[in-house]
Amino acid sequence: AVADTSSIGSILIPMMTDSGYDKDFSVAVTVTSSCQGVMIPPSHNMILFAMAAGGGVSIGQLFMGGLIPGIILGIALMIMTAIIARKRNYPKGRVLSVKEIWKVTKDALLGLMTCIIIVGGVIFGWFTATESAAVAVVYAFIITFFVYREIPLRQFGNILRKSLRTIAMVMALIATASMFGWLLAYLKIPAMVTTALLGISTNKIVILLLINVMCLILGCIMDMAPIILIATPILLPIATSIGLDPVQFGIMVVLNCGIGLLTPPVGAVLFIGSAVSKVPMERVVKATLPFYLCMVITLLLITFIPAISLWLPQVLG
Repeated sequence: AVADTSSIGSILIPMMTDSGYDKDFSVAVTVTSSCQGVMIPPSHNMILFAMAAGGGVSIGQLFMGGLIPGIILGIALMIMTAIIARKRNYPKGRVLSVKEIWKVTKDALLGLMTCIIIVGGVIFGWFTATESAAVAVVYAFIITFFVYREIPLRQFGNILRKSLRTIAMVMALIATASMFGWLLAYLKIPAMVTTALLGISTNKIVILLLINVMCLILGCIMDMAPIILIATPILLPIATSIGLDPVQFGIMVVLNCGIGLLTPPVGAVLFIGSAVSKVPMERVVKATLPFYLCMVITLLLITFIPAISLWLPQVLG
């Protein structure tokens, strides 16, 4: 979501502003739609959740479990965007012809195959998550440098260096979170938290609401990956003890963390959107308020209607 906002946002926000949209609205649409991407496969956050859950949750099932919730969230955000756009009488874009749509789709198809390799490979059991990533990287390398030729080959070294820094940060997080998880288990923290929550209420609805509130509060002060890696070993036993499927719980946690990327004071995507657009943070937050409503409603639907997350994984076996 951060990469989405910083790269694409720097192009889309000026385009929307030049077309007559308010700048704060343009930022709000960009940052919220970026966070919707954490639900759509292939999401590395799903892989982090599967690792934090101890390997007992299928990455393929998580990928498929996030697809329908991600689409629902996308539709909800589009409806809110349309309502605001009509109310403020924003200009409409030019309708593309079928020929133009086909040309754009054809040009993008080779690039989109990278996602299809990862998702399809994992879902149909052709690769593990790691193997599918390796195959996709080789494919992306060939398409980028020898088919599209939009990046010169001399930039390959810089790309590797940036990738190495990102991988080092993620691996350090995973290592320290694993140690923290072991320590939590040794001190029986998950059991104590479970007892504390069940002590407040044994009602499933109340416990699920408390878990959501806890994750949303953590999202205000922590980044997404640490929350998933640290909170999952604590909260997953509680969720399974009240009959929640681990896949449904994983989708719930990921969306909670996605909302956290948009909530001050440590909403990373909010900061990036504000920096890219040069719109003050308070204006961005105010413009984002209607979209928070869409995200929270979607979160509640995922929490209390298991079929939204579990239907597709069950159909695909």
